[in-house]
Amino acid sequence: MSGVRSLRPVEVVDLAPLEYEAALQLQEMWVKERRSGAIPDRLLFTEHPPVITLGRSTNPANLLETPEALRGRGIQVHEVGRGGDVTYHGPGQLVGYPILDLHPFQGGKDRRDLHAYLRDLEEVLIRTLADVSVHAWREPGRTGVWTEGGKVAALGVRVSSGWITSHGFALNVDTDLSAFSAIVPCGISDAPVASLSSLLMNPPTRHHVVGRLSHHFAEVFDAELHNVGGRVGKMDGSKV
Repeated sequence: MSGVRSLRPVEVVDLAPLEYEAALQLQEMWVKERRSGAIPDRLLFTEHPPVITLGRSTNPANLLETPEALRGRGIQVHEVGRGGDVTYHGPGQLVGYPILDLHPFQGGKDRRDLHAYLRDLEEVLIRTLADVSVHAWREPGRTGVWTEGGKVAALGVRVSSGWITSHGFALNVDTDLSAFSAIVPCGISDAPVASLSSLLMNPPTRHHVVGRLSHHFAEVFDAELHNVGGRVGKMDGSKV
């Protein structure tokens, strides 16, 4: 029927905390499988043990401690192929990794525009935060999501050949913000870092945040979501 949107199928995979290296390997495998058409689009949610990641645009001066000192504190350090500067991941922070083919789906919107893709991810986060009574916005010329208490979500993405995405966003839900003192987060020295637990007297649960993020992801990306839990990793033979 003319005028009816074709919704792209997206599998939502919500996994227990993963080592950062394991998450990288999983994304690399899924990108290859998505490019070949072996799997549909996927949206992975997880958390990581303490880790600092260095994107392609990292200024070495934004890492305020040596990798050796950080590892002595139980914080791993990884150089990664995403865009952006240095950031921190750790317990209480929800990360989302969309593995999407940005080509038009069945005549739908052509999403092969990196900047538009980043703005769409920010929109998903802004709508989610509004659902939990947090006013959030974009800062002109910067990537991420800001609140009155500071930057609450960071983004860093990669688009491989064939316009398949990986990496994604990190939302501070109940994160230990003191860990950010080891870096200049995303190279931004003039803004603090916030979390939902620092902004709200009664912050939402992780489960609730995942639900609202999924809902708004479906809205923004014209998607029909299929929750598959953690079964996908086992079916793929991955070590998760």
